[in-house]
Amino acid sequence: MKRCFRLTRSTDIKRVRRSGKSYAHPLVVLYVLKSDKTETQVGVSAGLAVGNAVKRNRAKRLLRAAMTELLPVVIPGSDLLLVGRSPLPAANTQQTREAVSSLLKRAGLLSQAYDL
Repeated sequence: MKRCFRLTRSTDIKRVRRSGKSYAHPLVVLYVLKSDKTETQVGVSAGLAVGNAVKRNRAKRLLRAAMTELLPVVIPGSDLLLVGRSPLPAANTQQTREAVSSLLKRAGLLSQAYDL
């Protein structure tokens, strides 16, 4: 995912987590906060509950890969935060993409041209 599409500051991530609306899935939690920017920015996180450093990094890689594929069909103008849950490192890329796309669909952020 390109840097211009990433939430990088901890203050931005905290703002989205505190003020954003959350959508839960067994693998991922999505926080959405509308912004005044024209592009969508995405932050990825995995806490200690996911596991050791290897598992946390795998979870974040899976989430970044899923968002890289889905970013072109996401309606712009929101800040997103994806938080991995403990079963995520055992999932494959397809399961992660389906989980993220279902959350984006529930949040109303997928364009009409996209089908699961």
